[in-house]
Amino acid sequence: MNKKVSSMIAFAGVALVSAAVAGAAMWWYGPVPGAGHAVAAEAEQAPVEEDEKKEPARYVTLDKVIVMLKRNAGDTQAHYISTDLVLSTTEENEKKAKEHLPMLRTVAVRALSSYAMNEASAMTVEQFAERLNNSFEATYAAEKTEKPFSEVMIGKLIIE
Repeated sequence: MNKKVSSMIAFAGVALVSAAVAGAAMWWYGPVPGAGHAVAAEAEQAPVEEDEKKEPARYVTLDKVIVMLKRNAGDTQAHYISTDLVLSTTEENEKKAKEHLPMLRTVAVRALSSYAMNEASAMTVEQFAERLNNSFEATYAAEKTEKPFSEVMIGKLIIE
């Protein structure tokens, strides 16, 4: 019986110390009083008019753009890029962007087919997106038409 009581007291002591350590950690790492209120006050003062003027984004996908890469010197295997593109547009330009998808696919294939495997594997997703955006900008500038989307993003990128 004495052993049972001492085990219970030890368990209670461990639980009490654990709770004290957890409470001290929450107090130490918790938010600073008043600091959150200053950030919230600044957020309230931010101009809301910009959000009201900005139209909600719509997204149009251009799936399965598959391009064979140029071969490196001495390379016997064929390599390819497979990507899904996402166009950020507005509700009023969504239909026009969908109508332009065949032309956009052609521009994307032309832009991506210029890479060899070693170049493509060294690039980041952001670099691919930037180069595609530049290609689309140049195409629309050459045709002297308005681009129906604001940017192209990469939803999926596979280099094999």
